[in-house]
Amino acid sequence: MQKLLTTRDADMMASLYRYLQQNGVPVTVSEHGNQLELWLTVSSYHAHAKALIQTFKENPQLAELTVQENAQHEADTVAPPVSFLSTLLQQAGWFTASYAAAVIIVFIGLMTPLAESVLSSLLFNPNNFETLPWTQPWRFITPALLHFSVLHIVFNVFWWWYLGGRFERYYGSKWLILAFLFCAVMSNTSQFIESGPYFGGLSGVVYGLFGIATVVGWNNPRHPLFLPKGLIIFMLAWLVLGYTGLLWVNIANTAHTAGLVAGLLVGAGIRTLTKYSR
Repeated sequence: MQKLLTTRDADMMASLYRYLQQNGVPVTVSEHGNQLELWLTVSSYHAHAKALIQTFKENPQLAELTVQENAQHEADTVAPPVSFLSTLLQQAGWFTASYAAAVIIVFIGLMTPLAESVLSSLLFNPNNFETLPWTQPWRFITPALLHFSVLHIVFNVFWWWYLGGRFERYYGSKWLILAFLFCAVMSNTSQFIESGPYFGGLSGVVYGLFGIATVVGWNNPRHPLFLPKGLIIFMLAWLVLGYTGLLWVNIANTAHTAGLVAGLLVGAGIRTLTKYSR
């Protein structure tokens, strides 16, 4: 280290220190008795430091103005804080966000005088308890838009955003759409065969995404869809609990199970394709 300057003027030393730091000179200040000492920590900067100190002595006001301008420039170039909404949107792709919005719109529609027409348009097959709706194929999917309580929609939209968003960001929108269609058709059709057309919810698809995440992220904490074992146990326990009849709500258990099986199949296919492509 090399001593550059000694002074008793603390204000001048503070200004000089900031000026040298702003210009990239590695310096430090120490106290010795009633004196302040300015030290250069890298000797190769000696000539540059001396020239800057001379400039500062000749015109300290100009040097201080330079420090203030640099500080203002840094403040202006700092990125603005990211809002919660922006962060949330960054965690999902366009399909995840669009479908979540559609689910919310339908839920609001069920609380209006249009509820009956919304139900008749989206139920699996409200006019027939035995025949699959081959002439209206959208009904294989649309029950996943229906939710009948705040808890129901909050639970499903949360997991749709969490699992579907990560899936879409990592594998792409096309793969999420295919996975959604397969899981929705499997879960909705199975539930219709088991109990008839009066059911709804995104839970079958959510369990499908859970199955996909379990397979593709198994024992790989670095994977975006990795799920801790505690969460896996919770989701499976909730699935089993639904069959006991102990819950305070009606559960579409068959849709959950069929969706999970569909998701495990999709996950196994993705994992196989990934290994093959490598």
